[in-house]
Amino acid sequence: MRLLSHIAAFLAVLLLAAHPAVAQSVLRDAETEALLADMAAPLVDAAGLAPGNVDIVLINDPSINAFVAGGQAVYIHAGLIDAADTANEVQGVIAHELGHITGGHVVRFSEGVSAASNISILSLLLGVGAALAGGGEAAMGVMMAGQRAAMGKFLAFSRVQEASADAAGAEYLSLAGISGRGSLDFFGKLQSLEFRYGVSQDDDAAFTRTHPLSGDRIARLRETYIVDPAWEAPGDPVLQARFERVKAKLSGYLADPKRTLTQYPATDTSIPAHYARAYAYHKSALIDQALAETDRLLEISPKDPYFLELRGQVLLESGDPAGALPYLREATELTGHNPLIASMFGHALIATEDKSRYDEAERVLRAAVARDRLNPFAWYQLGVVYAARGDMPRARLASAEQQVMNRRYAEALRSAQAAEVGLEPYTPDWIRAQDIALQARASLEEIRDRN
Repeated sequence: MRLLSHIAAFLAVLLLAAHPAVAQSVLRDAETEALLADMAAPLVDAAGLAPGNVDIVLINDPSINAFVAGGQAVYIHAGLIDAADTANEVQGVIAHELGHITGGHVVRFSEGVSAASNISILSLLLGVGAALAGGGEAAMGVMMAGQRAAMGKFLAFSRVQEASADAAGAEYLSLAGISGRGSLDFFGKLQSLEFRYGVSQDDDAAFTRTHPLSGDRIARLRETYIVDPAWEAPGDPVLQARFERVKAKLSGYLADPKRTLTQYPATDTSIPAHYARAYAYHKSALIDQALAETDRLLEISPKDPYFLELRGQVLLESGDPAGALPYLREATELTGHNPLIASMFGHALIATEDKSRYDEAERVLRAAVARDRLNPFAWYQLGVVYAARGDMPRARLASAEQQVMNRRYAEALRSAQAAEVGLEPYTPDWIRAQDIALQARASLEEIRDRN
């Protein structure tokens, strides 16, 4: 049984590696999503992918990481944005991850698992044969050797995929006319972390890793980048300025306020510093200071929709939804009714508790979910409007929408079934209620089967 437990543990590790996105929360922000989409657009085009079909998703995780997990989506950890100094560095990471997508590496993951599993199963059979022959210690040795061989096989498979993605990423940067300097700079940061944490850089250690050593990657990629025509291409100053804003915004939103105020002291009068301090003060419930920072931002750029959004957010969340309305309305209009900003505007309309504003709230929120169905907050607010009007079938349908997105499948099933009973048969809402019920039921059955 001890031998079997070794194999079970090894296979569990392989299966866990296939689902890196489990239990990680997504950060949604209109400005950040627009920046990441613009940074990725030339690389997506260079990779031969349809621009509208590739998503760049920000994960609320402080570690320095990025990954793909099936489909055409690149997941970037907030910690990676914090660690990067330039937009060019992040573009290097995005190019690498697009290499995983075009190489079909997630789909081919099962090949690596299968090859490793075959070695493990073979060693299991040999071990059982040795045990039956009376050689218990020999059986353990065969099993342990097989496990090491299987792990080595899988790690080698992973390293080949990473090297392939490095090469593809370099190609996409070149085709897009973007310098590989940022890519090398970021690998240099990773190498510094390896040194800091005592990661061995010798050849033997390389065979125990899922990724090639950063030093080897730098040496190999440098040879490719320095002869590329794009090597001397300057960075985009507008993209860099937007990146610095977003980086400061994320710091203010995610980091401890003391850290943010140390990193962006009052003596720093740049736009990123005002941005970061506004969020830090807001998190600390220092509303006057937060509003003062938004005043400075709007003095610099009165029509910047994201500055208007921030001021509206501070007012709304500090208990003044009526005061927030003009800022959020203008931000919504200036961004062409961005769904995330529109959903906050809809929330502010409802939060005034003025029933005369509910018609506008419904229009705004329905438009938001029509453009972005994966917005549980907007669905929740829309449900509040329906419930206030006594339209409980649609309120329950809105609840089912946000519950299924939050993986609360049992609640989603109940809400969808209740909505279906009250809705007119064969209407779009009635059909949608059936669809959610089917999705929730299938998810519950899958969870039950796994357990």
